[in-house]
Amino acid sequence: MTAYAIAHLHRPTLNEDVLRYIEEIQATMDPFGGRFLVHGKEAEVFEGPFPGTVVVIGFPDIERARAWYASDAYRAILPLRTDHIPGTAILVEGVPADYDATGRAGALREAAGL
Repeated sequence: MTAYAIAHLHRPTLNEDVLRYIEEIQATMDPFGGRFLVHGKEAEVFEGPFPGTVVVIGFPDIERARAWYASDAYRAILPLRTDHIPGTAILVEGVPADYDATGRAGALREAAGL
């Protein structure tokens, strides 16, 4: 099942460290099948505050996403970003192609006794 690394980066600013991070990140993702799905695009905000930008990286599965984030290669460059750009980063597993929210609503309804 596809998994995603998602980062919400607040007040991104460019400097030599951040540019080096951007230049080197792809090589850390390649061994784990990671690829950018969203990178460097402005979000179109419809609800609530959303300062900054969003990055979405897809991986073939959650195990490879975790392995990438924990890899020596990625950990070596991570401070180049985190020392300069505050934000939040998460890993999350996607849903299957045939996912239907109706089934999820039913399970939630049953669990809540509604």
